[in-house]
Amino acid sequence: MARSSQQLFDTLDIVFLGTLGLGTIAWFARHQIADKLFKTGAKPEIKATDARTGPPKKERNFVKVMQQEGRRVIFFYGSQTGTAEDYASRLAKECSQKYGVSSMAADIELYDLSYLDQVPEDCLVFFVMATYGEGEPTDNAVDFWDLVSEETPQFSGNDSDEKPLNNLRYIAFGLGNKTYEHYNEVIRKVDTNLKNMGAKRIGERGEGDDDGSLEEDFLAWQEDMWPAFCEAMGVDENSAQSGPRQASFRVEELGEYDQDKVYHGELSEWLKEGARIVYDAKRPYNATITSRELFKGGDRHCLHMEIDISNTNLSYQTGDHIAIWPTNNEIEVERLATVLGLADKLDTIVHIKAIDAAASKQFPFPVPTTYRAIFRHYLDICAAVSRQTLMSLVEYAPTEKAKEDLKKLASDKDAYRIRVGDVTRNLAEVLEMLALEESMDPNGAFDTVPFDLIVESVSRLQPRYYSISSSSKEDPKKIAITAVTLDYIPDAASPRTVYGVNTNYLWRIHEAINAMEADVVVPKYSINGPRNVLMDVESKAARVPVHVRRSQFKLPRNPTVPIIMIGPGTGVAPFRGFVRERALQKKEGKPVGTTVLFFGCRNSQQDFLYEQEWPELFETLGGESRIITAFSRETDQKVYVQHRLMENGQEMWDLLKKGAYVYVCGDAKVMARDVNQTFVKFAQQFGELEEDKAQDFVKNLRNTGRYQEDVWS
Repeated sequence: MARSSQQLFDTLDIVFLGTLGLGTIAWFARHQIADKLFKTGAKPEIKATDARTGPPKKERNFVKVMQQEGRRVIFFYGSQTGTAEDYASRLAKECSQKYGVSSMAADIELYDLSYLDQVPEDCLVFFVMATYGEGEPTDNAVDFWDLVSEETPQFSGNDSDEKPLNNLRYIAFGLGNKTYEHYNEVIRKVDTNLKNMGAKRIGERGEGDDDGSLEEDFLAWQEDMWPAFCEAMGVDENSAQSGPRQASFRVEELGEYDQDKVYHGELSEWLKEGARIVYDAKRPYNATITSRELFKGGDRHCLHMEIDISNTNLSYQTGDHIAIWPTNNEIEVERLATVLGLADKLDTIVHIKAIDAAASKQFPFPVPTTYRAIFRHYLDICAAVSRQTLMSLVEYAPTEKAKEDLKKLASDKDAYRIRVGDVTRNLAEVLEMLALEESMDPNGAFDTVPFDLIVESVSRLQPRYYSISSSSKEDPKKIAITAVTLDYIPDAASPRTVYGVNTNYLWRIHEAINAMEADVVVPKYSINGPRNVLMDVESKAARVPVHVRRSQFKLPRNPTVPIIMIGPGTGVAPFRGFVRERALQKKEGKPVGTTVLFFGCRNSQQDFLYEQEWPELFETLGGESRIITAFSRETDQKVYVQHRLMENGQEMWDLLKKGAYVYVCGDAKVMARDVNQTFVKFAQQFGELEEDKAQDFVKNLRNTGRYQEDVWS
């Protein structure tokens, strides 16, 4: 089950061990080494000092850093998928270049926020914070979240002042999704807690809804934010600079380089000799993967994949998520290279570095690298291009008409929505479309666009997260995922198909390792990976870069507690792990409470996931434990899990009264809301509570951890 806050399209590092050797290694020796690297899952260990993807963690007092660099504004971001980071960087650039106020963007985990009490009164702190999951902070914001959530936070002053942040002025913008119960919970709590500690917010708190139009919310918020910012900083808004664009990155094509130190898609800097290997979000592990098809017929595919994390520091608990780092398909790589006039330079070696020494990341991705690697592995070139990016390209359009068309798409919300947003047109597709509409050859049509603008404007390619569908108690070193390949036609009037980035990449891997004939419709991917370490063609074995992310979606510690699980489609993924773990506990002689799973799909003969496993598992569990199914397309009237849940209402209510936990996994917008309302109805019908009391009952289940969701929109 894929998880993302940006409609399944909705980050970057691999690991090398061993030694690649000298630059004069012969062709044969290179292939011998590549074969060895594949078999070990390793990556060459090469010393490379200029490939850092973030600032060194030397000075954690951000106030001192600001003073040393002469910065008056700092933009902290709490980001899970890279969007908050992009927003903070965009704001920081506009702050410096348009309003002339020196600023810096900063990853919030790299600095000690206990120094907030030392921020001078003439400075400003921005918080651009995303909410992850059910009201949780992003991984990089956990320390800050813990600090501001404490009853008596300890700041650097070490005094007992009830208002320790009296000097702090800040601006806040949150990224969330209204289909989730705790919409923008992180920025709301941060805002409230900072104010309670004496800090003063400048302007209104901004909140973006990823289920609607996050970008539009962000742009609309800025309309009032910048005037408030100018007033607070003593800047004349009317004198804002509107001169020529200033580059954020310096791009240099290299004529001389050491081929052994060029990055071809590796996601982290190479290890120094003797360095300890720790696999995590900044350095994913190349894990061996096996795959089998779950669907039986039809035009869709669902993969059960097992990922081996043996001999690593990686571990997981049942209910956690695993991140898989994707690769862009070759069609989009070629399309963007072609329209930018780089088709014949894809393998040119380039070095890219931030011009501003105080940039949050001096290197946007590992360098030196190639244009091909940038498009294939480092930039999210398949995502819908933003209006702001289109506006930045206007001055580089090849004709006056193209300029007007770009300007209209960038400024007219409806035109953008119809031609770009609703149909998920990426940057290359938009530029190609405009060229073809003027009967121009798309090849090089926008070759005047500076490449540093592409690096600045296109988000980094992020990992895709999947709910783990295995039990760590049953197999702690083997992680299973359940993923349906995504493709759809967004406009019935057009035959154009949009393909999910990662699931189709995984499908191509599935074809290769199972020696299947290649699907001629699905785009091609480079599944061999950088330096051919991800695929062994002869043995049909493959690897993918992965890391594990913790989740709060967990079974009760006491196995005797009853559980009710609702998971249609791939929403059943974590519940396969839950059921297998409980069955294992029962085999070990432990008492296990009633375990009920509501599962729904279209057709029992085609997409009944894990159909062969459930009978034995529930027979082992015994008692009232069972799976209750809903097949929506087998009867004249569609039947969903919500209906089956209602049919068994009295029993489910009785389990709740016995302390049962409720787990919901799947679509947040419709299914999860309907399930929530069904439990409210239980409280009304069987608990004889009035509607407001029934709502409170379910909210209390959530607050006490007895109603948990692992959902996506």
